[in-house]
Amino acid sequence: MKKLLIVYYSWSCGNTERTAKALQSVAGGDLVRLDTAVPYTGSYNDVVDQGQHEVNAGFEPELKPLPVNVADYDVIAVGTPTWWYTMAPAVKTFLHGQNFAGKTVVPFMTNGGWPGRVIKDMKAACPGADFSCDMQVKFDSNGGDRLETPESRINAWAQSVKALL
Repeated sequence: MKKLLIVYYSWSCGNTERTAKALQSVAGGDLVRLDTAVPYTGSYNDVVDQGQHEVNAGFEPELKPLPVNVADYDVIAVGTPTWWYTMAPAVKTFLHGQNFAGKTVVPFMTNGGWPGRVIKDMKAACPGADFSCDMQVKFDSNGGDRLETPESRINAWAQSVKALL
């Protein structure tokens, strides 16, 4: 049986964390949250502005060390919120710091109605990986945590990931 690692970054409403935990509840595996070494501070709008500048500059923040060795896993699900039409900078740092050769990557993202190019960018950041079970989960467009993607669709996706193991 293959080993599953679910890695995610979640900042404001916890939507990506919620999706990652829903995946773990069905597929099992180990769950790891990405945290930046220097936490974001200030108001929601301050962090949104900082995030926009970081995305535009291609910034990759330093991350706190992970409690697992990613190389020990066969299937790695990676979740990110949409930040200015792409992945959060913390996820970019994580992806660029790994060797995905021979691994299966399951990219998933949360958004408020503007998915942008997140999945495409995630795939480009994982040379040598196989990809499976891409997922976009939509929450309300006001920055809240009201799920708009049917839970049945999220459960079916999680079952598909489980079938990879």
